[in-house]
Amino acid sequence: MSKRDFYEVLGVENNASQDEIKKAYRKLSKKYHPDINQEADAADKFKEVKEAYETLSDSQKRSHYDQFGHTDPNQGFGGGGFGGSGFGGFEDIFSTFFGGGAARRRDPNAPRQGADLQYTMTLDFEEAVFGKKTEIEIPREETCDTCDGSGAKPGTKPKTCSHCNGTGQLNVEQDTPFGRIVNRRVCHHCEGTGKIIPEKCTTCRGKGKVEKRRKLSVTIPAGVDDGQQIRLSGQGEPGVNGGPAGDLYVVFRIRQHEFFEREGDDIYCEMPITFVQTTLGDEIEVPTVHGKVKLKIPAGTQTGTRFRLKGKGVPNVRGYGVGDQHVIVKVVTPTKLTDKQKELLREFADISGNVPDEQHESFFDKVKRAFKGE
Repeated sequence: MSKRDFYEVLGVENNASQDEIKKAYRKLSKKYHPDINQEADAADKFKEVKEAYETLSDSQKRSHYDQFGHTDPNQGFGGGGFGGSGFGGFEDIFSTFFGGGAARRRDPNAPRQGADLQYTMTLDFEEAVFGKKTEIEIPREETCDTCDGSGAKPGTKPKTCSHCNGTGQLNVEQDTPFGRIVNRRVCHHCEGTGKIIPEKCTTCRGKGKVEKRRKLSVTIPAGVDDGQQIRLSGQGEPGVNGGPAGDLYVVFRIRQHEFFEREGDDIYCEMPITFVQTTLGDEIEVPTVHGKVKLKIPAGTQTGTRFRLKGKGVPNVRGYGVGDQHVIVKVVTPTKLTDKQKELLREFADISGNVPDEQHESFFDKVKRAFKGE
């Protein structure tokens, strides 16, 4: 299925500013986050929104996308050149007729690195901010203790495959337009291992590996963000024929907070305040992940005003300082008033004459002119 236009995904115009793109992303990511939205397609929509934002928030990626869309200009005929796989399938023909050349042949008995593994860990908002040490349990294949990884019953040994003489490949003659040629293919008798096991180990059934659950200690760095990962070297699948083990990649998913929103190393929150507090000024307590702090609200503060609490954000995961917390104040209009409160407000309105103060005169002048058609 073809991808939707990234601008359409975020619901913005193709000339949208970075602030508009950022605002749209924050709104949609919160709407479709799997921890909040339990609809069947919420996870897919969340990934789609995240991918769109990652592209459009990067000026270089956005320029490339605006020019080429979802198409990679390096794909196809021009991308491969004469030496690439895109040139008329020449490499496939060569591989079919001649087994891919000597460089493609692999010794079945040569040491090979084990496969990498991935583990997804879900963290609370604060856990991601401050990091922690924890223990995880992962299923992975390990060398069978009964046969020491040989796959053979104790007291017996694997034998060299008589069909391929231990090479793991068979020479198959084939008639082609170029004449009769020999094509190399994986030996189906030994499945490319070059060995046959007459008596298989009853524990691993000849595989030489068994699945076990292994506990690992993991140190989560402070400041890790959603989608980031850490690598645990050598904690993947065991190697083959004495090769090194693969790696384990721990990918983080961060639960959304009911009050805080994160953007990079900065934290955002909205604080409700009253009309009286904005008019006369006040000092309020603001929660942060580092504890409560005092914030002075100057008299005459307007709803939507943003205040910055320096150093009250998220520690940078690479150790480059700490972000800030941005507090956006929102005036809450009371819905239930006593008779006394209503009377006082009416008195206030009579005294002020329902006329906006000087700093808003220019705005209301514009409104008047708009109605008059000036």
